[in-house]
Amino acid sequence: MTEFPPLEEFGHRIMVCGPSNAGKSTLAAALGRTLGSPVVHLDQLHHLPGSNWVPRPREDFVALHNDAIAGEQWVMDGNYTGLFPARLSRATGIIVIRSNRFGGVARYFRRTLFERGRVGSLSGNRDSIKWQMIHWIMFAGPPKQRAMRRALPSAGLPYLEVHAMRQLNRLYREWGLSRG
Repeated sequence: MTEFPPLEEFGHRIMVCGPSNAGKSTLAAALGRTLGSPVVHLDQLHHLPGSNWVPRPREDFVALHNDAIAGEQWVMDGNYTGLFPARLSRATGIIVIRSNRFGGVARYFRRTLFERGRVGSLSGNRDSIKWQMIHWIMFAGPPKQRAMRRALPSAGLPYLEVHAMRQLNRLYREWGLSRG
């Protein structure tokens, strides 16, 4: 008996959304390898490489986003909800990862301090702990995540919400995905 719908139901343009440090980039990379699809990490489009997370000018980010979604195949991780309408018009499936705030903060510390060159990181960037990020994970992000989880199912696309790290691990096994 399977817990998840078949991966094939999600098509060739998959959005992977969820809170910071939930595993979106790692899942997107695993899906991309399995499907043979390009992987787009929206944080890399939104921020200037080697900049310690300095955002690009908005119009540049929107242009990069729109170029990426024009492709016939992609797996795209990140939220940037202001760009959801354009992305949803091209997407063929949505996967949302949920994560508790405390686990998110713990993963933030681990990845920032010990995972140099991790999937989805900025080229040439040396990450550091930022109190703004901790505040985002603990307080500012959760209401936005709840609103996103209420809105995305209404897009009418194949939709999967993964509720905990244990369930995410089962998804990897069931779909034959590898964290690389």
